Amino acid sequence: MNKFLIPDDIDFANYIVESEGVSKIVQANAWRDEVIERLNSPEQITGAKLPWGVTHENLRFRTGEVTLWQGINGHGKSQLLGMAALGFMAQGESVCIASFEMRPLSTIMRMLRQCAMTNKPATAYADKILDWFGGKFWLYNQLGTVSPAMIYGVIRYCSNELKIKHIIVDSLMKCVKGEDDYNGQKDFIAEITTLAREFDVHVHVVHHVRKSDTEEKIPGKFDSKGSGAIADQVDQVLTVWRNKKKRANLTV
Repeated sequence: MNKFLIPDDIDFANYIVESEGVSKIVQANAWRDEVIERLNSPEQITGAKLPWGVTHENLRFRTGEVTLWQGINGHGKSQLLGMAALGFMAQGESVCIASFEMRPLSTIMRMLRQCAMTNKPATAYADKILDWFGGKFWLYNQLGTVSPAMIYGVIRYCSNELKIKHIIVDSLMKCVKGEDDYNGQKDFIAEITTLAREFDVHVHVVHHVRKSDTEEKIPGKFDSKGSGAIADQVDQVLTVWRNKKKRANLTV
C-alpha cells in the first residue's frame, strides 16, 4: 500500500458527524494568564509562511482558519498551492491534499518537479524527496464529485488520527452540486470554518471565479463564482492570476 495515500478501508462514517453543539460558556477571567502575557509581550506575526520571503510580514496561515484560493481556470491555483504545501512541510507542518481534479500521482510528480526545479528529476533525488515526504504529506485518493459530509469526515480524520495541520480541498465546486446552489455553498463553507477552529487545522479551499470577457483583468473578492457568502465567511481570500500577456512578451 502506498504510504502517502489515506487507506481505502478507513471508515469515514465514524468521522461524518455534526460538530458537537455543546455550549462552551467560560468566565472571562479564565484567560487571565494569556491576557497578561499578551500585554507584556510584543505582538508577533504567527502562522505558516509561503516560500517567498516578500510575503512573510503580510501573509500567514494560522491553524483554526480557512483560506480561499480563487482564480481563473488555468491560471495556476493548484500549482501555486503545491508550492505552498512544500513550504509548509519545510516548516514542519504536515499537509493533506484532497484533489478531485488531479490524480495523486500527477500531484506528486508536479511537486517533485517543483522541488527539483527541473522537468526531469533524477531518480536518486526523487527517492530522497519521497523519503522526506514520509509523515509530512498525505493525499485523499478520489476523483470527481464528493459529498460535503465526506469532506467533513476527512478533516476530522486527518486532524484526529494523523495530526495534519493543512488540508487542501481542490475544489469547492466538486463538493457542492450545482453552481447555483448558493445555500449549499454557504453551508459547506460555514461547516469548514467551524471544523477548522474546532480541530485547530488550516483548510485551504480552491475556487473558481466568474467568467469575464478578458483574462487581463485581475479578479477581486466579489468575482468568486457562486454565493457571496463564500468569500464573506473565510479568513483570507487570495487571488491567483497569471499575467499571460507579460509572459508572452517575455518568451517572444
